Amino acid sequence: MTQTAATIAKQIGHKALYMIGAKTKKMLAFDDGLIMSVGRNSKRINRVKITLNAMDTYDVEYWYLAYSLKKMEDKSKLITQEAGIYADGLLDSIERNTGLRTSLN
Repeated sequence: MTQTAATIAKQIGHKALYMIGAKTKKMLAFDDGLIMSVGRNSKRINRVKITLNAMDTYDVEYWYLAYSLKKMEDKSKLITQEAGIYADGLLDSIERNTGLRTSLN
């Protein structure tokens, strides 16, 4: 895992990752960020892509990824995205856009 991806995972926190159903073994790290799967939710989001931008804030994309083998078509789509999220706002962004809780408070 890259240093940036490890930092993002640490900022979100192990308890929050567990609560949203993110599996650390299935996280994909890339140069400037992290892609993770999340658990089932009402907004049909199953992937979250967090990218560190030049302003030292995060751009977060919420995706529904699906592929039909029967029809051989990609049904993936970007549901929503947010830009300029500070590290302390990542949990609020995830809760707001997926409907999944990140804490018991």
